[in-house]
Amino acid sequence: KEQIMIKILHRLEWFLGLVLLHVLVLNQLHVAGYATPFFYIYFILKVHSRVGRNELMLWSFALGLTVDMFGNTPGMNAAAATCLAFTRNSLMRLVTLRDLDEGFRPSIKNLGFSSFFRYSLLTCTLFCTLLLLIDTFSFFDLTVLVMKIVTSTLSTLLCIFCAESLGRKKG
Repeated sequence: KEQIMIKILHRLEWFLGLVLLHVLVLNQLHVAGYATPFFYIYFILKVHSRVGRNELMLWSFALGLTVDMFGNTPGMNAAAATCLAFTRNSLMRLVTLRDLDEGFRPSIKNLGFSSFFRYSLLTCTLFCTLLLLIDTFSFFDLTVLVMKIVTSTLSTLLCIFCAESLGRKKG
């Protein structure tokens, strides 16, 4: 029982920290009017592989909804984050040779750089595409939409790999 409570408290700390970082800092950044890093999806990427899909979808929905409440984006982040949580294990199976039942936390150390890069790239691209399509809700200016997706994906990837680098040095 104590172990479960510790895990929940640890997830809540990450949850709140990433939401605050996004809302107070990263959501204010719009590099060249295009790129916005959505670093809070790092929470979804890093959850232990044994966590069930339903539990991960609940955490992701709550994460997205919290960001939506602070960002005045009614349900957009919640929808994209929930969809990412739904597809996460499939994306992980696509890029890694490991069995998800082994139980591991996705990281460069556990997956290797190449697999973790592909996993992160796929998840960031999927999330940014979904979120920006929901936000735009139009293909009217396809060039701008594609630029926003590409630049937001790259800025999110940069944040993820910076965090991974700091995590490797720390531990």
